[in-house]
Formats: sequence, structure tokens, C-alpha cells
Amino acid sequence: MGITAITTKPVRLAVASLAGLGIAGGIAVAANAATGTVHTSSASLSVRSGPGTGYAKVGTLAKGAKVTISCQTTGSTVKGTYGSSNIWDKVGTGRYVSDAYVYTGSDGRVAPACGSTLPSNPGTPSDVIGNNYPYSGQTSGVDRWNMYKGQCTSFAAWRIESVHKIKGFTNQYKGQHWGNANSWDDAARRSGVTVASRPKVGDIAQSDAGSFGHVAYVAKVNANGTFVVEEYNYVHPEHYGTRTVSVGSGRGQFDSFIRF
Repeated sequence: MGITAITTKPVRLAVASLAGLGIAGGIAVAANAATGTVHTSSASLSVRSGPGTGYAKVGTLAKGAKVTISCQTTGSTVKGTYGSSNIWDKVGTGRYVSDAYVYTGSDGRVAPACGSTLPSNPGTPSDVIGNNYPYSGQTSGVDRWNMYKGQCTSFAAWRIESVHKIKGFTNQYKGQHWGNANSWDDAARRSGVTVASRPKVGDIAQSDAGSFGHVAYVAKVNANGTFVVEEYNYVHPEHYGTRTVSVGSGRGQFDSFIRF
């Protein structure tokens, strides 16, 4: 039956023409490219280089834009206009959008499955990933890394796990107590993890400033030396945010970069 998709979209079913469908075991399977219309609550929809929010953003599509879907595949689950779906629509070479925001006339697949030429794992994305933190909205209790939910350290642990694929990272990683953000640089050094003085995409930026310090994820490094971080519990208490910052030891800056 192809790739199983998780979808809880509101009904948008239309009667499909058998001319565009094949039949396998009594189930209609899309055989040709299809068309769709972008429906978002905002002005545009992000286009990614692969089927998931972890891939680089390569453009946008305006609300109401018509798209041709050459094939469909599964990726990260997105909650959109039509509910939650892990189906991603290929709308051009190296261009994918979440089907959760595309009206196609059907809650199921409307185009053939993409072949084996999908982009490889994005590895370290080269831009802002977005708020895919699994404890978003939770402001109490301990997470699976033994850190407090909604805090900067918990979000950094999520990036370490999800981007760098380090499944064993916890508050006791490599026998060290990582604790508050202001101790992360020391814990990293004791663990044998590189701590650099200049940022690189994928680093965990660290600062000792303030009572507890702060950590954030380096999403992008600009040509002028500034860099973009994704973080929790800084500009927005116990919530996600991004900002452009510089290297330094002052409040709001970072002077250590933990490189997993």
C-alpha cells in the first residue's frame, strides 16, 4: 500500500477520476501528477529543500498559490490548515511543502510516491528550523533529558538530540552534571566536547551572564560576524524565540560555542 501516512485533516474529499488512478488490491493509488492550492492563515507557506521542517528553507509560496505536485512522500508531521499530516508534496526540484497546508480535494494521496532520489538527511540545517520542541507550551516538570521543561537547557538538549542525533545526551552526559546553563561550557570541556570561541551552525551558544547563564542553538552565521540563535526562555519567558546576536560576554551575547 506504499508509505503509511499519519493524517487527521478535516474532510476535503472530492470524487477522483479513475483516469488518474491505478488500482492495487482494490485501493486507488495516484498515478499522475496533481494540482493543489496553498491555504494558510498567514501570507505565505515555507518551501523546504526536503520533506521536513529540519530541511533548509528555500523559498515561500503565497496564500492562494496554485502548485503542481509531481509526487508525495512522508516526513516530519506538521499541524496546518487541514489538521496534522506527515505527507509532503514535491512542487519542484528540491522544493517540498507540507500537505497540511495544501487543498487537493482529497484527504489521501493525490500524486505518486516519490522515488529513491529524495534529499539525504539534512544533517545540520543552514537556517532557522522553527519551534518543533516536543514540550512546547509546558512550563513545569522534568523532560526526558532530566532538565526542566520550557527552559533554555531543555531546548538545547532537544537540538542536540534532534539535529546532532545524540540520543544519549542527558543532564549527566558522559558522567558530568551539566546543570544550569552557566556550567555547560565547563561540563563540555570535562566531557571532551569541543568549546570554540567563534560560532558555527549547529553549535550550542553559551553564556555565563546572569544568575543561571543561557544557552541557545546557532541556526545561522552571517557574513558580518553576527549570528542567529533559536532559544527558549529569553525574550519570551518559557517560550520559543529567535534573535540576531554577536560574540561577547555582555548580557544577551555569547562567548562560548559547544560543538557536538
